[in-house]
Amino acid sequence: MRSSVKLLLSAGILIAVLASALVGGSVESNVAQKVKSSNDITTIRVGHFPNINHAAAIVGLARGTFKEALSDLEIETTLFNAGPSAIEALFAGQIDITYIGPNPSINGYIKSYGKAVKIIAGAASGGAVFVVRDNAGIDSASDFHGKRFASPQLGNTQDVALRAYIKSKGYELAEKGGTVRVQPVANPDILTLFLKKELDGAWVPEPWGARVVKEAGGKILVDERELWPNGEFVTANVLVRTDFLKEHPDIVEKWLKAHVETILWINANKEEASKIVNGEIKRLTGQGINEEILQEALSRMKITYDPVKQSLIKSADDAFKLGYLGDKKPDLSNIYDLSILNKVLREKRLSIIG
Repeated sequence: MRSSVKLLLSAGILIAVLASALVGGSVESNVAQKVKSSNDITTIRVGHFPNINHAAAIVGLARGTFKEALSDLEIETTLFNAGPSAIEALFAGQIDITYIGPNPSINGYIKSYGKAVKIIAGAASGGAVFVVRDNAGIDSASDFHGKRFASPQLGNTQDVALRAYIKSKGYELAEKGGTVRVQPVANPDILTLFLKKELDGAWVPEPWGARVVKEAGGKILVDERELWPNGEFVTANVLVRTDFLKEHPDIVEKWLKAHVETILWINANKEEASKIVNGEIKRLTGQGINEEILQEALSRMKITYDPVKQSLIKSADDAFKLGYLGDKKPDLSNIYDLSILNKVLREKRLSIIG
């Protein structure tokens, strides 16, 4: 396989973005110049995370499905551990497509005034839970007074979900004079703080929810699926540079054909797919996931090409109300371009996405 993997330092990417701004060019125009100066595309550059909700990317790359679909191109993959770094890479023209969560997708769209990025497909739904310490005295939302909770990152998808949930139960957050504290804590540290009884609960993505339950005396208070119609809410999208989409729709179509085929295969071969995902995560990070924890985590997740659009719009609305998206409610009416995905789905006689 003519695939290569590289790790990009977000600081270096950010410097590239700032440099382009200093010489008077916008993010969009500089990326456009980079694309248009290339007569022949020999490489597609793709980002993803070594996470289970990026299973479509992980399995498709491991099984060679993407390589088969784009046989005339080299596939260069970049690993990220946080959404902002992936967005910086897109802005800097370092990658063309990335698998990424909904809130970084929203932020990238807003920061570029709706010009630099488009969501072209879904990748995963579900797989986030609100876990509380079993001995924290929390049996329902009526027990939140004076409690200390965590989310993985300020303003990320789970942080927005946690804060919105707390407010929906009639509480005010500590920074607003309320009695419930929420702090950003990296997922591995959440485990440690649970064990030390320094946290009462956390809203986390899988497999961290399953790990906190098994390893740190946690219990699930809320499976986020319970809060959404049909139990579906987006946790991973496929995001593309708008300029790349315009210049190379044929390449994007080939990628999405392989993306859909991979998801269909995953859902028809779940046991084999989970082994591939775990094996690749171990190869990429040096550490796999306990099999019991992995299966528990996957049971609360759906790998799907449906972007579950309304859940993203609702999440953006919640983020705006929390003060994360500026003073003016953002217009996300053009954040999606599902035309190529729907073309692929029609050709495969599958239901299109409205």
